[in-house]
Amino acid sequence: MSWAVVIIVLAALAALAILPFAIEARKRHADTAALEREGGEFAVLDQGATWFRWYGAHTGPVLVLVHGLSTPSWVFSGLIGGLTMLGFRVLRYDLYGRGLSARPGAAQDRALLVGQLRGLLDHLGLNEPVTLLGYSMGGAIATCFASEDPERVDRLILLAPAGMDYSPAPLLARSARWGRLGDWLWRLTGGWHLRRGARAEASGASVIPDFDKRIANEVATRGYLPAILSSERNMLAERLEEEHVAVDEYGIPVLAIWGALDSVIPASAISKLAEWNRQAHHAVIPGAGHALGYTHPKEVLAAISKDLRAL
Repeated sequence: MSWAVVIIVLAALAALAILPFAIEARKRHADTAALEREGGEFAVLDQGATWFRWYGAHTGPVLVLVHGLSTPSWVFSGLIGGLTMLGFRVLRYDLYGRGLSARPGAAQDRALLVGQLRGLLDHLGLNEPVTLLGYSMGGAIATCFASEDPERVDRLILLAPAGMDYSPAPLLARSARWGRLGDWLWRLTGGWHLRRGARAEASGASVIPDFDKRIANEVATRGYLPAILSSERNMLAERLEEEHVAVDEYGIPVLAIWGALDSVIPASAISKLAEWNRQAHHAVIPGAGHALGYTHPKEVLAAISKDLRAL
């Protein structure tokens, strides 16, 4: 092999090595069209701007929506109307790295994500106890916050909560394990993986018909893919037994709602949570998978309404 061929091969390999990082650097910042569509406001916190929006009356108990790994707070669009009808003043916000919030370079760990929630509540002057409704990774964030600041939490509503049994997609799991090689792999193929999954979601029963377009917008935004991988390596790697035990000891009411067909956080996790928190209530939605909040919103709202009446 001639030196010219060697140089060409090495140059090609170098170009391939930097390609995903170059693509990420050329992505646009927050989607201005999404900002116009979603409305809302920004709170400037320690790690950057956090987008939020209120729904419902200006009085009444506050319920804060905490979303999961890959879907910003618009994932709750099928639940917000029903929650306001239950009498809540509903607050939704985007986690760092998603939606319209900032993309800080810090690790997506408990300190960042629980700190963001605490900072937002402080910014809004919400000192009275609130209800936290956390979905998937958002359930882990809400649980950690409740265990650290129990006096600020009235109750927890957890939709398929992370922090116990969890089966990520193989590509994401491998990328999380493989260090810098995983960074390269996820940035190169993670967007394709998420868009493919979103197309499948959009073709099924969902109250978010443009789900695939919304996820495509996220993938096209700088910082989104790295945030997903960092969350997998940090926030989602935590086992939250001590936190759930603490929530139980503090006497904070907990309702956990599960999808009977969930393959990401299976309903079998009920037994684990029941062991950690014997006072927690559980509801299982037949026929629902991990996307239960936007595929079965009526059933989720019915479970919340029933539990509130019982309490």
